[in-house]
Amino acid sequence: MKPTIGWIGLGNMGKPMAQNLVNAGYQLWVHNRTAEKANFLVEQGAQYAETSKVVGEKSDIIITILSNASALQDIYHGDAGLLSGVDSSKIVIDMSTIGHEAALNLAGQLSSKQVRFVDAPVSGLSETGGSCQLVILAGGETEVVNICRPIFDVLGKETLHFGKNGSGSQAKLVVNLLLGITMQGIAESLILAEKMGLDRELVIKMMTESAVNTPMLGAKTNAIMDESFPPAFALKWMEKDLNLVMETAKALESSLPLAANAAATYTSAIARGKGDLDVAAIFLHIKELSEK
Repeated sequence: MKPTIGWIGLGNMGKPMAQNLVNAGYQLWVHNRTAEKANFLVEQGAQYAETSKVVGEKSDIIITILSNASALQDIYHGDAGLLSGVDSSKIVIDMSTIGHEAALNLAGQLSSKQVRFVDAPVSGLSETGGSCQLVILAGGETEVVNICRPIFDVLGKETLHFGKNGSGSQAKLVVNLLLGITMQGIAESLILAEKMGLDRELVIKMMTESAVNTPMLGAKTNAIMDESFPPAFALKWMEKDLNLVMETAKALESSLPLAANAAATYTSAIARGKGDLDVAAIFLHIKELSEK
């Protein structure tokens, strides 16, 4: 018998992930700060919970995927918070990108109630209809991660278990650092090419046929060609993650010059109004800077 799943967070990533669980026959209790965003799931049989406490009470495994650590704390605490609705029979999975220390903080809060916890942020693209291309980066006890694997198998194409609580969140910062640098590298290469008078489409074709091709380029080619950047992964979240990287690097006394440059570039893009656009809008930001 499949466990009942609680789901909190229906943003760009959470919405298609929750949909895939419904498609796979899981019973869901869902909660979202904007309740209307859950209507599409309720119409398919999911139950709406007015509070995160009810999600905890009604579900065997609770999954959260929110924008940042502050948003998570908001749904954890208070008389109607998640912590007041869970007990030692529950498992909580957090799939947000919040960093190592915040993940350990969640683990500690849940441990005080003997609730098992897995930090499992995701990397990749999430789509509905069973076509998820996510890699799940798990941190937690092996036994607990294994209990969750059937759910992870619905949500993504692969689950990588990095070790104890917090290690999944560490891995997510590593891969998002590379993502941010890669997107900026693509943008700078294309801007240089255009300054030289080279055709943008032909340069992109050259890149895709070369040793430096990346799925990121394929995913963002249309956006760059059209200079239209509806947010699949908002630039402001990339900036948040790069700042988490820099905080971590400082704590570890690690020098990351490319990371520092990328963090500054994305922060600058937000200051120029690009935060709510897709991460690929870093191309537009650098293009504007080059036109001065």
